[in-house]
Amino acid sequence: MAALRRALASAERVAITHESPAVRPGSAGETVWAELLIDGLTFDLDGLAPGPGFPMDRPRHLFEAPPELVEKPGEALALGPGQHLAGGRATLPVVRAQLALGAELLRVFPGITALSWPPARCLMGRGFFLSLVDAWLAGGPFPALGLTAFRRALDGAVQSEGLAFFTGQELHFDPVAFPDPVEASRIGVRLVHEMVGLGRLTEPAGLAAPDGAALALRPSRNGRFVRVTRG
Repeated sequence: MAALRRALASAERVAITHESPAVRPGSAGETVWAELLIDGLTFDLDGLAPGPGFPMDRPRHLFEAPPELVEKPGEALALGPGQHLAGGRATLPVVRAQLALGAELLRVFPGITALSWPPARCLMGRGFFLSLVDAWLAGGPFPALGLTAFRRALDGAVQSEGLAFFTGQELHFDPVAFPDPVEASRIGVRLVHEMVGLGRLTEPAGLAAPDGAALALRPSRNGRFVRVTRG
């Protein structure tokens, strides 16, 4: 905890608003935590020493992350919205503040080599994450590669992973209309940006691909997917 206080002394945007007087029960055992404030919102940083860290799940998608962390993920700190923000954890203002706080922690702790985003099973190297966050906070597009990712489904279709955290649905590209996974993923990045802004899709809709071609989007029967075909 003392190391956290020293490190954050130089972070003008971040303040420690509460320190745990003792450990508390958690999924990693008895954990030590602190409440941090950034831009008027509070987040819990859990897994601090001298308590245990949180075991990392094996990532599926790497973005400039050290490959050795895949085989031996080790332990990690957990950064999440405070209890009063739990209901809005997937809203863009909360996610933006959470990522901004994560970037501040990486800057004051140079020993942190990577950051994990569990909803998309992504692991990002510190340089990739910092550039991603800085670009978004400066007014750039939603960071689709990092907060979401793309993989091949059992039927050969390209499918997003992590978009459901924001909208409750994943993109599913028709494998006949989009046989090239690179093309489908490139279009998917554009669609993720649009879908995060639009929210859950309940009716068929049309959007344009990056090259201007028409795309047809329709929700699946179970509502879990947005099926993408050519318009």
